[in-house]
Amino acid sequence: MHIVYLGLGSNLGNRCSILEEAISNIDRRIGKVLCQSSFMETEPWGFDSPNKFLNACVCAQTTLSPRQVMKITQDIEKDMGRVHKTTNGKYTDRIIDIDILLYDNLQIDEPDLKIPHPLMEEREFVMIPLREILK
Repeated sequence: MHIVYLGLGSNLGNRCSILEEAISNIDRRIGKVLCQSSFMETEPWGFDSPNKFLNACVCAQTTLSPRQVMKITQDIEKDMGRVHKTTNGKYTDRIIDIDILLYDNLQIDEPDLKIPHPLMEEREFVMIPLREILK
């Protein structure tokens, strides 16, 4: 079994329900959610928008590889209505965003998969909820 920490964010629609649905999907499709942080409302990071984010982190136990987790998180985003990761290389409003933050003690630096998440320490909306649940 492996331990994976995921960061979640939403700034469109009923953000609370969206995060709850994403966490339920993670529990069903990735592995048992062992704990989740409080939800935290934040300003958009890296782009301007009138829509505030609701952010959270979860810790899940999984038998999946990091690549399998990445694929399933992307599938969950698509299933929940997410269309693009970015537009012309810029962040945009999103119904759901799920990022792999940590996976066991692995360090992966590949073009499409970086663990630990390279920007997480710059983002209080990640670090505050992550610190709340780190074991």
